[in-house]
Amino acid sequence: QVQLVESGGGLVQAGGSLRLSCAASGYTGSAYAVGWFRQAPGKEREFVAAISRSGSSTSYADSVKGRFTMSRDNAKKTVYLQMNSLKPEDTAVYYCAARRAVIDSVYTKYDYWGQGTQVTVSS
Repeated sequence: QVQLVESGGGLVQAGGSLRLSCAASGYTGSAYAVGWFRQAPGKEREFVAAISRSGSSTSYADSVKGRFTMSRDNAKKTVYLQMNSLKPEDTAVYYCAARRAVIDSVYTKYDYWGQGTQVTVSS
């Protein structure tokens, strides 16, 4: 059974930084591509970033490009999302998700999801 657990969310002022972690269990560390998605109240879930199984390929939404960096440590079965220069519009619940295929920006293509972690950016 694949399980994903996010951590690292919190309250931060605009311009600040947070690092989210997504710890996986139930599968080999490099078996799945992982994506980060976020959902703000009243809005649809949106793609943030994704990383390939090996970590050699990443993809970012235009809204976070240059500010967010995704990485992974397959030995630790953990994926990270470093978020810098945070803006109030980044406020949302952030979810990590996994799929046994190449990276994708469409959330319906992911098979396993974590419970989410809240990120709140104050102005």
